[in-house]
Amino acid sequence: MQETELLDIVNEDGEIIGVASRGEVHGNNSLLHRVVHVLVFDAAGDLILQKRSMNKDVAPGKWDTSVGGHVDHGETVEAALVREMREELGIISASLLTVAGPNTPPELMYCYIHSNSYESELVHTYRYTHTGAIDFNSDEIDEVRGWPLQEVCENLGRAIFSDNFEDEFRKYLDFKDSIA
Repeated sequence: MQETELLDIVNEDGEIIGVASRGEVHGNNSLLHRVVHVLVFDAAGDLILQKRSMNKDVAPGKWDTSVGGHVDHGETVEAALVREMREELGIISASLLTVAGPNTPPELMYCYIHSNSYESELVHTYRYTHTGAIDFNSDEIDEVRGWPLQEVCENLGRAIFSDNFEDEFRKYLDFKDSIA
């Protein structure tokens, strides 16, 4: 089923220029497709990371971005954000993008292109602080825990994290420094 999942192919501006299956996109880095990442922080300010299941086709067993997933064919980035938060970490809210109270809505921080020999992604990265329970998807994720930012920094380049996350985290640090 996953290999036949349809994804919109986009140009560098995010404009849809075609459609391809996940199987066609993975393994062909000339097909730029949209993904959403959410850096989820807990009340203490630690970054919640997920340890990918060993049965994943990309970065099995590696620590990775809190939430990350494809934007499906015909789906908006915002709809993918809500779906992925629910599917991966069990963060459910019918109005996640307009919620009031202790959890503020996810904030779009930046977009960038991540490309490697396997794939090319137009990444939309959001920041979200979550104070509730996390009920992660044990079919896709082996473990979830909060990481102090300093601990993440100390473990970069040690083959603990996915390449995608290391790229993402460096972009986050640059972004954080640019607004400080």
